[in-house]
Amino acid sequence: MHSPHDPYVRVRGAREHNLKNVRVDIPRDTLTVFTGVSGSGKSSLAFGTIYAEAQRRYFESVAPYARRLIHQVGAPAVGEITGLPPAVSLEQRRSAPGARSSVGTVTTLSNSLRMLFSRAGDYPPGAERLDSDSFSPNTAVGACPECHGLGRIHRTDEELLVPDPSLSIREGAIAAWPGAWQGKNLRDVLDALGHDVDRPWRELPPKDREWILFTDEQPVVTVHPVRDAGRIQRPYQGTYMSARRYVLHTFADTKSRALRAKAERFLTSAPCPVCGGSRLRPEAMAVTFAGRTIAELAALPLSALAEVLSGAGAGGEQTARVLTGDLLARIGTVTELGLGYLSLDRTAPTLSSGELQRLRLATQLRSGLFGVVYVLDEPSAGLHPADTEALLGVLGRLKEAGNSVFVVEHQMDVVRRADWLVDVGPLAGEHGGRVLHSGPPEGLARVPESATRRFLFGEGPAPVREPRAPTGWIRLSGVERHNVRGVDAAFPLGVFTAVTGVSGSGKSTLVGQVLAGVLADRQAGEEPGPGARYCEAATGLVAVDRLVQVDQKPIGRTPRSNLATYTGLFDAVRKLFAGTDAARERGYTAGRFSFNVSGGRCETCQGEGFVSVELLFLPSTYAPCPDCHGARYNPETLDVTLNGLTIAQVLELTVESAASFFAGTPAAERALSTLLDVGLGYLRLGQPATELSGGEAQRIKLAAELQRTRRGHTLYLLDEPTTGLHPADVEVLMRQLHSLVDAGSTVVVVEHDMAVVAGADHVIDLGPEGGDRGGRIVASGTPAEVARGVGSRTAPYLARALRG
Repeated sequence: MHSPHDPYVRVRGAREHNLKNVRVDIPRDTLTVFTGVSGSGKSSLAFGTIYAEAQRRYFESVAPYARRLIHQVGAPAVGEITGLPPAVSLEQRRSAPGARSSVGTVTTLSNSLRMLFSRAGDYPPGAERLDSDSFSPNTAVGACPECHGLGRIHRTDEELLVPDPSLSIREGAIAAWPGAWQGKNLRDVLDALGHDVDRPWRELPPKDREWILFTDEQPVVTVHPVRDAGRIQRPYQGTYMSARRYVLHTFADTKSRALRAKAERFLTSAPCPVCGGSRLRPEAMAVTFAGRTIAELAALPLSALAEVLSGAGAGGEQTARVLTGDLLARIGTVTELGLGYLSLDRTAPTLSSGELQRLRLATQLRSGLFGVVYVLDEPSAGLHPADTEALLGVLGRLKEAGNSVFVVEHQMDVVRRADWLVDVGPLAGEHGGRVLHSGPPEGLARVPESATRRFLFGEGPAPVREPRAPTGWIRLSGVERHNVRGVDAAFPLGVFTAVTGVSGSGKSTLVGQVLAGVLADRQAGEEPGPGARYCEAATGLVAVDRLVQVDQKPIGRTPRSNLATYTGLFDAVRKLFAGTDAARERGYTAGRFSFNVSGGRCETCQGEGFVSVELLFLPSTYAPCPDCHGARYNPETLDVTLNGLTIAQVLELTVESAASFFAGTPAAERALSTLLDVGLGYLRLGQPATELSGGEAQRIKLAAELQRTRRGHTLYLLDEPTTGLHPADVEVLMRQLHSLVDAGSTVVVVEHDMAVVAGADHVIDLGPEGGDRGGRIVASGTPAEVARGVGSRTAPYLARALRG
């Protein structure tokens, strides 16, 4: 029995996911880093076991009624954990907050700024003092009544809704309407209301056209559908919705990204004419501080806001001094983490997951908690090496405040600064799940089977590779987008290009929006000429036959979408099962082996594998389906086996195991080999999309792309493809990307990993800082040329990487 003052967190018998009965002791009040290749089990140990157990214990102390309101993590598979304090988790959550969420709301800085205006603002003579809610666009008392606090209004007109007036309504004149049954229903309702749906749109009376497109009325009428041969369609009550109403309703309420994008094509967006985009009522906008409205201050980069507040608060009244002092202290922690380029009104969905995590980290630093375990998921993700130093300073202050900081990390500069290192491996999946080393980082030098050792101690110089020569250039002139202003950029073709720069310098804007945008416009045949949306001119685009943008967005939003379905592997597997003797005897087709349609799936759980259990006074919980026990299929389907395995057992195989199982089957081998090539051998075929990280989703998309037969010159754009990757996995991924270039394509990556940048053919470095102080190209050329660049924040780190 350990003392209650035991200075170690002691884990015994951890079996979560692939952990193999792990036993490990980790000292408290330290910066402890968990390392290992992707899929080795480090997150299962840090988050799935240690954090999950701390949460479970906390929930034990919460009243049963209150537990219903809290999302609970399940009890981890572990024998015992002793010496465990309460825990706070800061994960890289991919789900983006709503459009009303902003930097100000995430950090609670908006609350402090509103209080400053309420208590210390300069009011017009005779104006009544407002409470802080009146300065929030997210409250009824503060929001502009015209745009409801959004700052923009969306309008449409006849030209947008009806692009071809020579068509009749039945022929699809109203392009904004939905397709399939819903569109047919609206046409039938109009017909029943007495409108001519077969006459060309331009020949309809103007009064009728106006009503059809813009009325707010929603009349209900009995519709008598035209009977199709062999189908009986009974009359029904149909409700009419005008084209404008349908588009605005879809744009505002749909959760489908595709439907929202379609609706947006029929809308024009403009600043609200009443509030001018400030989102607030006139009463709030009449109040100023330091001569500026709250909307003007919220639009400033945080570094600039701090300068304004410092000057204004110094000689002001006591209230202003106290409130500005608090604001400056809070802003200081955010700017310290390299986020001074963000403004308070920057919406949360436009932030990367790394930026969001660092904002939450800054908030925690101000919370004053001590004696807790902070568990962080790759806090250096999306950080330029120059910003990593500041991150380490913040982590050090959390530790000095009396906390334990447990970090899952791949960045070797962070690992080297750790007090304690837990290295998990040696490989991924079933070949991992063991603790290879638990102790000071220097002790890892004595563990030859560790995949981390070689990178931590820099064994051997970096391989020198002669840069390839470009086969042509894409030149963009006069780029105007976000903080990239008036920039001329040149991207070489037929080579590997890395775009670098500190956080917020404009990398993703230049590559993911401008370059991708002009290429997409050209492929779609958009007029006027290429580049009109983002820059004055773009040349060299004709040399590119195809654009492939591989981002980190999820491959699906429900557990029904998985690795096998996304890559097309599941189609091949189902056909193989349908081709077995047992399936042919029973008349089973490939559809029988899908868990998404009735027939072969378990109907109790609808092919989910689990059911929701409602508990009185307790939150709903999920349990394995009582009929299929998580297999997702009915017993008759599971009677069919392929080489001794059922379809459910095949979905449980890892990619690596499946490659052996399907050896000699070309239809499956191709998909599996590309997944192995991008370092995803540890994932299960049926692993739900909701369990995948952004980096894993990006590599699955890349694997799906690698399966294609390549025709013509393809330009691949990737945004930080090494996110979430151990350096050993980065090497595997880079081999694949370089092979694309060797095959005649072009690869452009936005990247912070200096090992990747050092191996590029061409580098474009943006900066020199982030936000308004960035957006310029400070250096470009070969890695060696950029490493000698003056005024580049990247140059010294790239030079060090080139030296090995």
